Amino acid sequence: MNNNLLSGRCNYPPYGRDFPGKVATGRFCNGKNPTDLIAEALGIKDTVPAYLKPDLQSKDLLTGLQYFKDYIAKLTGVAGEEKAKAIIANSLVLMSGGYNDIGVSYIGGARKLQYTFPAYCAQLVTWSTTFLEQLYALGARRLGVLSTVALGCEPSGRVAGSCSITANVGAQTYNNLLKAGIASLQSKHSDAKLVFFDIFAPLDNIASNPQQFGFQNANLGCCGGVGSCLPFTTLVCPNASTYVFWDSLHPTEKTYRIVVSDVLNKTLSSFP
Repeated sequence: MNNNLLSGRCNYPPYGRDFPGKVATGRFCNGKNPTDLIAEALGIKDTVPAYLKPDLQSKDLLTGLQYFKDYIAKLTGVAGEEKAKAIIANSLVLMSGGYNDIGVSYIGGARKLQYTFPAYCAQLVTWSTTFLEQLYALGARRLGVLSTVALGCEPSGRVAGSCSITANVGAQTYNNLLKAGIASLQSKHSDAKLVFFDIFAPLDNIASNPQQFGFQNANLGCCGGVGSCLPFTTLVCPNASTYVFWDSLHPTEKTYRIVVSDVLNKTLSSFP
């Protein structure tokens, strides 16, 4: 999905090994990712085309959402102003943040020199709620905001074969502030619905109790173990569905399916 970005790409095998067509599409997964699975569960489409995909079709603008302002302009040209407004107001807009901000920019980067961790989490929530306000101003009225994941359960973050309590407490510090920020926004906008999507809890549960969900391995990524999933590597397991994680950071499609099912069962009824 990000093959047309300048960085942060995984447009090489074995990524995409179990995706339709068995191609590496830029998804950090062996197959479909949560965006695809949510669209599939809602009956929208089987996979979501990337907004930056060169051959993106005009009809895809009626169900896709990226680069929001540019998207609105293009959608208006395709559907007309009134229909475009209705599509935006009735669409489920999902926002995900915090994962790379914490794991890369803070833990692995220079942000820790500027902020204490609680202060950085508060700043992230401020940026997130400001962004949500901008989406509201552009017409979005049904917004789902994803928590960050159980960072301490990833193969790269586990300690002695178990989820790192310290890393997970840090992730929950952010999640709790984010949840409060969303509740505050909801109180300001009675004509909108803002819902916190907790993806931390189901992933934490799966990674802590893999056998209960039909997995054999939660300590290693199917590709690369605790290291990087390198282009065309042979260090890849034969069956990704037995692993909780595809690489050292990202879950397998099977794990994503369980998480998405859990989240949708708990949240879809919140939207009118």
